[in-house]
Amino acid sequence: MASTEIQSDREKARLAADEEESSPIEQVRLTVSPTDDPSLPVWTFRMWFLGLLSCALLSFLNQFFAYRTEALVITQITVQVATLPIGRFMAAVLPTKQFRVGSKAFSLNPGPFNTKEHVLISIFANAGSAFGGGSAYAVGIVNIIRAFYHRKISFLASWLLIITTQVLGYGWAGLLRKYVVEPAHMWALHEKSGDDEKGRTTRAKFFVIALACSFLWYVVPGYLFSTIATISWVCWAFPKSVKVQQIGSGMHGLGLGAFSLDWSTIAAFYGSPLTSPFFAIVNSLAGYLLIIYVAVPVAYWGFNLFGANKFPIFSSHLYTSRGEIYDITAIVNDKFELDPAKYAEQGRVHLSMFFALSYGFGFAAIAATLTHTVMFYGKEMYARFRASYNEKEDVHTRLMKQNYDDIPGWWFHSLLAVSIAVSLVLCTVLQDQVQMPWWGLIFASALAFVFTLPVSIITATTNVVSIYIFFLLALFLINFITSTVLPEKIDTISVLNLICTISI
Repeated sequence: MASTEIQSDREKARLAADEEESSPIEQVRLTVSPTDDPSLPVWTFRMWFLGLLSCALLSFLNQFFAYRTEALVITQITVQVATLPIGRFMAAVLPTKQFRVGSKAFSLNPGPFNTKEHVLISIFANAGSAFGGGSAYAVGIVNIIRAFYHRKISFLASWLLIITTQVLGYGWAGLLRKYVVEPAHMWALHEKSGDDEKGRTTRAKFFVIALACSFLWYVVPGYLFSTIATISWVCWAFPKSVKVQQIGSGMHGLGLGAFSLDWSTIAAFYGSPLTSPFFAIVNSLAGYLLIIYVAVPVAYWGFNLFGANKFPIFSSHLYTSRGEIYDITAIVNDKFELDPAKYAEQGRVHLSMFFALSYGFGFAAIAATLTHTVMFYGKEMYARFRASYNEKEDVHTRLMKQNYDDIPGWWFHSLLAVSIAVSLVLCTVLQDQVQMPWWGLIFASALAFVFTLPVSIITATTNVVSIYIFFLLALFLINFITSTVLPEKIDTISVLNLICTISI
């Protein structure tokens, strides 16, 4: 009896030791090694070449495809998978000769392509894809000023607007890294991948085959036969019925019965469903069905809210009370401000029913973001806050602190202070071009800071592309407040949306 108890205690001790030397997250335990080799080369020619190339390439491609009706977003996951064979190829063909620059020596090929090089390349690529959002959000403000309102904005103002808003988020990351950054989850691609005894295809070979097939197929819906991008067979059956077009159109209606053979159309705006957990997909589907097939039809045909029948059921355009397209440029004066007399002459702005309900549900999403986070993760957040300085660290955190110097907190604080300072200069010296008061910057930054942690938790648990949650939070709340305080400033709302969204 005593020997059995001793054996049981030893087993418990062994399991506790094993748990201490592994990650508490099962997916991480199965994919990430609990060891580290600090001697692996990191600042290599391969890393800098592929990293800078990936950053520049993704930045260009995402901005290029952002002007599509269904925006195509290329994320760092594509680069992460594609650069693995490229890095190994470079390790096989680059010369190993040592070069000297002063007292230091380096080589174009210091050894096999390793995990740390790959991670840094992925970080470069992630920055190029606006951290999963596609193109830099600030470019949209410049587009609005130049292409929509046909006004001028200097290169300096445009550049400062884009750079400062992109960098602001790093400051929040430093302030909240104990809760957002440090609990990182990684997936390993550097495990040996070969054909097993059953002759199954390797992961690398499968990726190449899938990449080639998807590239070849995209030529069909993208260039040769664009109709299959949105196949609305209901509309084909009843081509003269307006109501059927509203119900069945995949581009301008509710899309009942419509489907697509173009993956870029399927994954546009909301991101790929393949990388989200099942519960998040079901939750999104339920919300979609309730809004598109219950709320919108009832409001449009059942109650004719806001005179909805005079406007299309699904449209992002603005309309007059007579159902005509609203001429926005006609109500803007030479100072790029709202002209009250011209506005009164043209009348109030009207929205399509779908657009109007989107605003309403957007306000609901703001409250739901906070309440959901508090109700489902409140205890965990509070416990982590109390134990943030004496909590038992997992094996990967211990290895990081053991082998590498931690980034000083003042780096993040200084970066945040400099970004806000430069933004304040933009708001004062170049205020005539961006139309944003200094207090607007402070307000948008504070609002972004409040929502950073809740939105980060939702993104981490659902893998829903974060930029859309940020956009909703910024768009609806900022629009409501700013249009009340500064209704005549045309560009203030857009810039405040931008700062709040990108800061999160």
